[in-house]
Amino acid sequence: MDSTENVHQHFIIYKPYGYLSQFTSNAKKQQNKRFLGDLFDFPEGIMAIGRLDEKSEGLLLLTTDGKTSDFINSQKVDKEYYALVNGAISQEAIERLSNGVEIGFNGKKYQTKACKVFKLDVTPNLPERSKKIRDARHGPTSWISITLNEGKFRQVRKMTSAVGFPTLRLVRVRVGNIHLNEMEVGEVIPVTTFF
Repeated sequence: MDSTENVHQHFIIYKPYGYLSQFTSNAKKQQNKRFLGDLFDFPEGIMAIGRLDEKSEGLLLLTTDGKTSDFINSQKVDKEYYALVNGAISQEAIERLSNGVEIGFNGKKYQTKACKVFKLDVTPNLPERSKKIRDARHGPTSWISITLNEGKFRQVRKMTSAVGFPTLRLVRVRVGNIHLNEMEVGEVIPVTTFF
């Protein structure tokens, strides 16, 4: 039996807006950026499972176990996002998103897979974002839920733009059966296992 199995460490975090999903960077242009390592004294070998871009926030899983990371990154695990979009989203746009839309990815066209999309009837109870979002005086907005099991770079933002409703705020609220629930921005919860 492999005794190293139990020494891996796992964490659930609420990634704040404006942070990169990495721990350090040697790139000159990223010297003034904020990293996950600023939130907590994480162990050596820690990695983010999937990423949230700098302007996205919400649930991020971290682990020292590459196998766990590979499994969650595989298309077996659903990831649910709440997106605040610009405009009063139409049922037609929701259906287009559900059926898959064409987005640009690495300079090529990419057809997203069918996914689950619906409009939220009430504004989700999320912590206020550190950077203000434009207010209702600039026209209507809509909250939608998008559940994907793929994760191309900036996919949700590209999808909502493709149907004419650009994303103003993006929060990942669920990975598999792990939910953001009442977590605070920047909160870090050590866990023994994810699933």
